[in-house]
Amino acid sequence: MTEHITLTRQQVEEIGARLDAIRARTVADLGERDREYIYSILKAQRGLEITGRALMYLSPFPPAWFAAVGALSLSKILDNMEIGHNVMHGQYDWMREPGLNSREFEWDTVCPAEQWRHSHNYMHHTFTNIVDMDRDVGYGILRMAPEQKWNPYYLGNLAWATALMVLFEWGVMLHDLEVENIVAGKRNWYDVKSLAKGMWRKSSKQVLKDYIVFPLLTGPLFPLTFAGNLTANLVRNLWTFSIIFCGHFPSGVQTFSIEETANETKGDWYVRQMLGSANIDGGRLFHILSGNLSFQIEHHLFPDLPANRYPEVASEVRAICEEYGLPYNSGSLSKQITSTWKKIAKLSLPNWMVSHEPELEVTIERLSAEQAARDALAKKQPIVEERETVSV
Repeated sequence: MTEHITLTRQQVEEIGARLDAIRARTVADLGERDREYIYSILKAQRGLEITGRALMYLSPFPPAWFAAVGALSLSKILDNMEIGHNVMHGQYDWMREPGLNSREFEWDTVCPAEQWRHSHNYMHHTFTNIVDMDRDVGYGILRMAPEQKWNPYYLGNLAWATALMVLFEWGVMLHDLEVENIVAGKRNWYDVKSLAKGMWRKSSKQVLKDYIVFPLLTGPLFPLTFAGNLTANLVRNLWTFSIIFCGHFPSGVQTFSIEETANETKGDWYVRQMLGSANIDGGRLFHILSGNLSFQIEHHLFPDLPANRYPEVASEVRAICEEYGLPYNSGSLSKQITSTWKKIAKLSLPNWMVSHEPELEVTIERLSAEQAARDALAKKQPIVEERETVSV
């Protein structure tokens, strides 16, 4: 039996005000501790890469090859998750350091940073879990919500998800291209010409680095270095896919329609982030390797706060959820990943063929368009405001 909870307009705005206060307090406290943290991560990432590259020269000895692949895999995971993803969110713009500037940073993956910032920072974090608006709901190739219309193509949901997992960096690169809309005739190649050029420039440089330059530097060990780099990229893809999907799609994570999210206030936006995200339990090292996206709820609430602060605010966010009867979706990696793949399998079939687990249904007292316009005018601000980058 589905449990129903209704939030009044006053409750929604109270939640928004309390979360605003958490953010403001954290921003005011940013400083040396956060600088030391990101510097330590950068140092570890660079050390792992140097170690991995050096060990490749000993790769004829199997233990050295596996150690090299392990070091390179960890280096790429840190670069992708705790450094690249978080830096490009503007989490360290307040430091005024060029190497950590969100608009200048480029990461060790085939997706151009500029295109990722549009598809992720803007499209995903603005329209989180709104079907037909947030393209991360299915990435254009999967059915990840029962509201998505079924067709026989989705019988391959498990196969498409497996392919996306293995080739995740390439899937992320193609994300902004909206291939499914090109196929459907909603977008033509002329519209994406500049995007395609950017993808080619970035991916060709990445392929040249990983599969030609570094293998050539090891001379006769070229095949072993090539295989090592390929394996490290594969490990990074599998890990990144798993963390991201476990934060967005396990059982209990809710999706929304365009209609029910119309005229959202900041409080509404906050509530949608909490209902549309899930956390993964783990220790400190696990959280670091996940880029602290194991605190996906907190990340969706505060995407531009340094991610190392998420563990500190998580208890307050959980307390707010409990006080207002909202779910705080959190579980072990095994639980969340099992739940996610079960959902992928179920959604490969039409809704009438599968039973869906009863979940908490939250109803929010909505603003009318007229009231939203009056409130925005009274505050002299746009109805949907752009979230500013933190600064101290």
